[in-house]
Amino acid sequence: MQPLRLILLSGWGIDQRIWQPLEAHWPSDLAAQAIEWPGYGDKPPLTANATLQELADAMAEPLDSDAVWVGWSLGGLLATALLAYIPPPRGLILLGAGDAFCVKDDVKAKGGVTSAELSAFQRAFQRAPTATWQHFLRWQTQGEPSPRQAYRQLHDLLGDTPPADSTTLATGLHWLASIDNRPCLAAPPCPVVRLIGDHDPFISPAQRRISKPLSNVGHCPMLSQPQVLAAEIVRHANQMTNISTAAL
Repeated sequence: MQPLRLILLSGWGIDQRIWQPLEAHWPSDLAAQAIEWPGYGDKPPLTANATLQELADAMAEPLDSDAVWVGWSLGGLLATALLAYIPPPRGLILLGAGDAFCVKDDVKAKGGVTSAELSAFQRAFQRAPTATWQHFLRWQTQGEPSPRQAYRQLHDLLGDTPPADSTTLATGLHWLASIDNRPCLAAPPCPVVRLIGDHDPFISPAQRRISKPLSNVGHCPMLSQPQVLAAEIVRHANQMTNISTAAL
């Protein structure tokens, strides 16, 4: 029997180093591979204002269908959107990702990011990309049990400069603002599980209610609860693989 295979996909402004804390907690019979989006690591960037079709063309080979994809944050939104362009995986685990990134501006709820807030963030990024990226790192660690420690971990992993150029990051912000995966997730082409930290500042209560909760963590459980997160991912991935095998 082939070992369980995971493909790990990171989010906006963060590369595959975010998955390093989980490496010590994967079982020996599992193959976990973190892959980069275009413009991150040694992957060549896409052109400005790239489309999802162009992204799919670049990611079709590394996104192996004989694996379970784990998409975190923007990585989860993009992985879901790409199901319309490339063969689906054995299963998709969405970590800290809902149907869309933004909630409606008139929704006054605790949690979630409105379109107006994201637009303000985009304008700030245009003025000062690195400072805005650094602010984002602090923002997304706020839901962890020890936000300062989580931020230090994130800073130690990534350093002081963004892991992608400004054009790549601006395109990612556009996708955060525009992707709506509700139609796909209403009838997904593969098993899907949503894992959401119960203190995730980017997730609305409505999205949290239809997700499986991760207790006492926020948007970055790989920093604050790596062992628990790895076990949850493996448990759901095994279930998905068994479902896929039974369907053959």
